[in-house]
Amino acid sequence: MEIRKVLLEPSERAEHLPEETKNVPFEARVRGFLMRDANVGEEVEIETPIGRFIKGTLVAENPPFTHGFGRPVRELVEVSRELRREIGPS
Repeated sequence: MEIRKVLLEPSERAEHLPEETKNVPFEARVRGFLMRDANVGEEVEIETPIGRFIKGTLVAENPPFTHGFGRPVRELVEVSRELRREIGPS
């Protein structure tokens, strides 16, 4: 499960930040295990994988990882193939 927790309200943010940054809350998204059944949008408590207990708003059930490493770099793919040919089977 993933929760959203506001760490700093806009009024608590540093003055030197750009306007578009300091006018929104500073938030954390944390994944963990629900302590009770709940629906998205409810205030809940989770236990993180390292055993911390954190309260926040439930934003997702079983969220997928959406990050990646971008597209393959053709030159690196070619170098990898060439090295494998030179080194031979393992």
